[in-house]
Amino acid sequence: MARIVIIGAGIGGVSAAYEIKSAAGKNHAVHVIGEGPAFSFTPSNPWVAVGWRKPDEVQVNLASPFDSKGITFSEAGVEKVLPKENCVLTRDGAKEPYDYLVITTGPKLAFNEIPGFGPDANTQSVCTTPHALGAWQNYEQFLKSPGPIVVGTAPGASCFGPAYEFALILDADLRKRKLRHKVPMTFVTSEPYIGHLGLGGVGDSKGLLESELRQRHIKWVTNAKITSVDPGVVHADEMSDKGECVQSHDIPFSYAMILPAFTGVDAVMGIEGLVNPRGFVIVDQFQRNPAYRNIFAAGVCVAIPPAEKTPVPTGVPKTGYMIESMVAAIARNIAADLEGKEADTQASLNAICLADMGDSGIAFVALPQNPPRNVTWAREGRWVHLAKVAFEKYYLHKVRSGNIDPVYEKYVLRALGIEKLSS
Repeated sequence: MARIVIIGAGIGGVSAAYEIKSAAGKNHAVHVIGEGPAFSFTPSNPWVAVGWRKPDEVQVNLASPFDSKGITFSEAGVEKVLPKENCVLTRDGAKEPYDYLVITTGPKLAFNEIPGFGPDANTQSVCTTPHALGAWQNYEQFLKSPGPIVVGTAPGASCFGPAYEFALILDADLRKRKLRHKVPMTFVTSEPYIGHLGLGGVGDSKGLLESELRQRHIKWVTNAKITSVDPGVVHADEMSDKGECVQSHDIPFSYAMILPAFTGVDAVMGIEGLVNPRGFVIVDQFQRNPAYRNIFAAGVCVAIPPAEKTPVPTGVPKTGYMIESMVAAIARNIAADLEGKEADTQASLNAICLADMGDSGIAFVALPQNPPRNVTWAREGRWVHLAKVAFEKYYLHKVRSGNIDPVYEKYVLRALGIEKLSS
């Protein structure tokens, strides 16, 4: 009997647990190590941060659904991966041995890279549900005395969609409260242009997002290298295409939410052969680490090179659909290895994103994620907002019921009216 250990219990880890258990069969053990008892549906965090959702509405305690599928679970968290010993050291001092390890930890949030940055300093975050709850509590105070808002991304950020979502959701919420006229808004981004998204643009993402920001009276600064954040002021250098500072900005705020760059988590940082210098897990086309061939990885923790070089560093996003594709490949490749067969399943690495804007939304499809592509497609409409709400309900129901079916791209693309093309 093989023992398969999964570290991380987010979208990647929960999907991996169910899919690997199903693919490997009853004769093999699946054990998940999470950070705390609950799964959080991260795409809902921008809604939590404006009070449209409560944390318990987007979280699921995992012990019961995992138990119903014969999956064991620990909420201790991981202190260190010990690949030469084929075990994981947990924060409660236990050693968890494995025959296969699946890393789905997500990232470490690099707030430390900018002075005055992050929820423990002067800016808010929607990267985790506890951060989003803190952002909501600060927003409640802000509403009593509205002033300027800054939303944006730090140098090296790779998760741009939630920043756009949050800016536009704030706009929608403030209009509903009849307070929008009191709140100047500025979007500050490391992208070379609005709608770059870390992907070199998707369809007319530049035109669509610029139009939305203009319509909603949101100013922007691109190629922005945020250097520090003081109480009430974001300091950013606007860089030229040659990487030279063309203008320094001191942008006042009463409320700021800025997404950080990511690194790998401490549990894998510095392990030669397993991770790159930033701590992201190195994988081959089968989501398997070349140095430690019984270790697989999926999601934000995976090392993927940038789509292109930009004046201010930008990373590549990993959307939920891409993560599920990685997980499906891992499940099939572990099952093949257990049967003595060669791994042969590759993740599609396509990007499909539903970006909510509070009262509307934009859907982006990039097949494959990095150009050149077979398909680039972007559309705007209220139906995107409704689709994201529906997907949230679908996914949380599946987690609670302990029965996640893979969200195959062909069904999503068919629903969007796009015929699937092979990447």
